[in-house]
Amino acid sequence: MPKNSKVVKRELDDEVIESVKDLLSNEDSSDDAFKKSELMVDDQEEKDVDVEEGSDAEDERPAWNSKLQYILAQVGFSVGLGNVWRFPYLCQKNGGGAYLVPYLILLLIIGIPLFFLELAVGQRIRRGSIGVWNYISPKLGGIGFASCVVCFFVALYYNVIIGWSLFYFSQSFQHPLPWDQCPLVKNASHTFVEPECEQSSATTYYWYREALNISSSLSESGGLNWKMTICLLAAWVMVCLAMIKGIQSSGKIMYFSSLFPYVVLLCFLIRGLLLNGSVDGIRHMFTPKLEIMLEPKVWREAATQVFFALGLGFGGVIAFSSYNKRDNNCHFDAVLVSFINFFTSVLATLVVFAVLGFKANIINEKCVIQNSEKILKLLKMGNLSQDMIPHHINFSSITAEDYNLVYDIIQKVKEEEFDSLGLKSCQIEDELNKAVQGTGLAFIAFTEAMTHFPASPFWSVMFFLMLVNLGLGSMFGTIEGIITPIVDTFKVRKEILTVICCLVAFFIGLIFVQRSGNYFVTMFDDYSATLPLLIVVILENVAVIRIYGIDKFMEDLKDMLGFSPSQYYYYMWKYVSPFVLSCLLVASIVQMGLSPPGYNAWIEDTAMEEFHSYPTWAMIVCISLMVLAILPVPIVFMVRRCNLIDDSSGSLASVSYKRGRIIKEPVNLEGDNTSLIHGKSPSEVPSPNFSKNIYRKQTGSPTLDTAPNGRYGIGYLMADMPDMPESDL
Repeated sequence: MPKNSKVVKRELDDEVIESVKDLLSNEDSSDDAFKKSELMVDDQEEKDVDVEEGSDAEDERPAWNSKLQYILAQVGFSVGLGNVWRFPYLCQKNGGGAYLVPYLILLLIIGIPLFFLELAVGQRIRRGSIGVWNYISPKLGGIGFASCVVCFFVALYYNVIIGWSLFYFSQSFQHPLPWDQCPLVKNASHTFVEPECEQSSATTYYWYREALNISSSLSESGGLNWKMTICLLAAWVMVCLAMIKGIQSSGKIMYFSSLFPYVVLLCFLIRGLLLNGSVDGIRHMFTPKLEIMLEPKVWREAATQVFFALGLGFGGVIAFSSYNKRDNNCHFDAVLVSFINFFTSVLATLVVFAVLGFKANIINEKCVIQNSEKILKLLKMGNLSQDMIPHHINFSSITAEDYNLVYDIIQKVKEEEFDSLGLKSCQIEDELNKAVQGTGLAFIAFTEAMTHFPASPFWSVMFFLMLVNLGLGSMFGTIEGIITPIVDTFKVRKEILTVICCLVAFFIGLIFVQRSGNYFVTMFDDYSATLPLLIVVILENVAVIRIYGIDKFMEDLKDMLGFSPSQYYYYMWKYVSPFVLSCLLVASIVQMGLSPPGYNAWIEDTAMEEFHSYPTWAMIVCISLMVLAILPVPIVFMVRRCNLIDDSSGSLASVSYKRGRIIKEPVNLEGDNTSLIHGKSPSEVPSPNFSKNIYRKQTGSPTLDTAPNGRYGIGYLMADMPDMPESDL
């Protein structure tokens, strides 16, 4: 052999050795298990292959700065306005303290298990609601789209409530508060109290006339309320700025928006307990009415409250959880957030009824004074005898107990003509039994009570700022339930999508700031979410337990958590929760069918609410809201069933190395079939870069494992090939 041939051979050998060293240097940095890996290409026809395998988006997916930030985000999403103005009403209406028993039972049966399920699938697959359910079964991918539609409907009117709170917040910086007394009307001859206010109350008048300037029916638009339009715009600007960078911007705001309401509630509780009559309100609240607890309606309303209190089906829980690390203990998170939500509801109930007890005491005192004056007039006119009044009674400083004693005596003595006397029974319980909820509690009853507080503007500012923060916390999760799935699925820029979403929602939301807007809020609240969300969560349960497989899901949980979850969840997910959800769905449909579809309209002339049935066009809107919300499920199912979308999941593919990722390429059947990397020499191909987030399949495993982020993230799985001689390398 010529000398120059030996030199060339030595140089070629050196190049080969250097190439091998390059590969081995990277192999040494990985664990020993990788050395037993094998290259495999999944070619399943039924499994929807995630075309984003190993994409840059996965490496760039944001994550929570801390576990506390994540917990506060979940708490902020689940703890909302319903905890303050819905739970106390249900507790009062359904047996007081006895209502807590069915609520806790249903929290354990459907609340925590389903909340845990959503946290787990979001963390396991690391996608928004669309990607999660599309990964589990492409035919059920419509579940995620349905969640997005419901989130959008809810966001439309929920932010209007934040706008109302912003309006009251802005009006609280004055003393006395503008809803403290009825306004006076002046004409040419004299001054008199506004009749609409005189027939109702100062706070009721301010809410319906000054704030909403409400029309008399749904069909009477009345034009835009410019004050509420500005407040709605401000609310959407706040949401947009907070969400424009995703969790990296909203996560920091959570420290304030999630914690501030607890500071306000504790301040209100301490202040409320120092008020006269607060103990009466709390005693009335927690006096159990056990006979009511056995009624089916109580259990249905408790199940509905559990369902919506945790935000199940919205997609926000899944979206927030998808930014977690794979080994996060989502079971602990589910239990913690669920009980924080429950105890927040109890705390809010204590506050509400301490304040309402104080309000009832004031109203009762006015009642005693007014009726005592009537008794004195009746005594002077001779309609009543002085002999029937006990000697120790002093009408100038009469107490509620003394008045009730006199009232009972007169009722017994003047039994036949008692009704004509016009006396009223002044009982605190009668006032406390007037159940109020929603806007009636926040903007009428509670605001009226705060007018009697010392330094009432301060407490009003705190209260409405708390409502704004509670609303924003829930809005962040709701918008995240829209943005995250769309960004994950269609790879659009989050900033642009957030701005577009908020702009579109604001312009559609203008229907809620008309003079008839409050009636549209009621319509959307009643029909846009309840039934669609129940169907969504039932399908979620079926998708995980039946389609994905409960045994496989339990193994995934064991792999993520490091321990096997209790078999309690196995039986809840497989048997109990689907049964309870199905019963709740049927009960909700029956309740909706039995309840006449309509709304309470405010009539200016009578200063009272009057029930109106929905006109035909409004009924069409109600039905359309429910149909549009659930329509994506059958559409996606039929599209997948009929193969109208080619996902290329069944095509032949090969694998290339690129920055440590798997890239699918069409096989060149005419080229060199023995080459794993077409058209590239080993020196041209970057060496694989491994990290602790690469999930590998060990040699000998029969099937392709799936990474917890919803991809086949198995590192580099080497194809079954006969051992090649060293010279062939």
